[in-house]
Amino acid sequence: MAASRSLLQYTCSILLFFACCSEALKFELPAGANRERCIRNFVARDTLVVVTATVDGHKGDGMVVNMNIRDAVGNNYGRAKDIVGEQRTVFTSHADAAFDVCFENNLSGGTFGSPSPLYSLFTRASPPLTPRLRSLGKYLDKAYRNLELDIDIGADAKDWSAIQATEKLKPVETELRRIEEAVHEMVNEMDYLRSREQKLRDTNESTNTRVKWFGFGTTFLLIGLWAWQIMYLRAYFRCVAAASSMRRVLSRRSSANIPSLLSSRSKHLI
Repeated sequence: MAASRSLLQYTCSILLFFACCSEALKFELPAGANRERCIRNFVARDTLVVVTATVDGHKGDGMVVNMNIRDAVGNNYGRAKDIVGEQRTVFTSHADAAFDVCFENNLSGGTFGSPSPLYSLFTRASPPLTPRLRSLGKYLDKAYRNLELDIDIGADAKDWSAIQATEKLKPVETELRRIEEAVHEMVNEMDYLRSREQKLRDTNESTNTRVKWFGFGTTFLLIGLWAWQIMYLRAYFRCVAAASSMRRVLSRRSSANIPSLLSSRSKHLI
């Protein structure tokens, strides 16, 4: 039993070690104009954020890596140009919004800025080479930088070693402070989610009420339009019937007056 428990503890410690070590994000940033790559994360208002970017390579190799940090509201938290090595940016968020850490790798006309001799040989060969060989030459010209990104938010962004040395805290006290900060952030996040839920519920209820009154208004409008059409058609048919009866009366009178007119004209002629 003790052996199984020690094995379980050993396995859990290994998993926790790999979980702690897997916080950083590593990727390749290809070179090219207008090829920006962004990583998005959400942060609450007045929260400390530390963005650490590590870029390999060296200056003058034909590539210039730029970093820009902005949020969805429009706040700009930092802009670094020609990053080589480790670049750390510390800022405090201004709003409850998602922020983007964007990178771009531009060719500056150095080593990778001009076509390679091998690619020129492929493109100017006589007779012309196959498209596969041309694509191979273009592949040789591709350039990229390896980038490692680490984003710490809230309690993870603080330097607890410096806090421990400054305030002369014990390791247990430092760990308790860190846990307290983490719990405080969780409580604030739960309050934020609760307020968002309340806003969404209020929006849902107001939308439901508006849709209900819109349905009632549409129904009353259709009923009124139906009544107006009935009244209009009744008045129209009455007018048509009155006009037709008037025509019949006039036609009868005109037919009755025709013989008298003829007799009077004949007498006048005689």
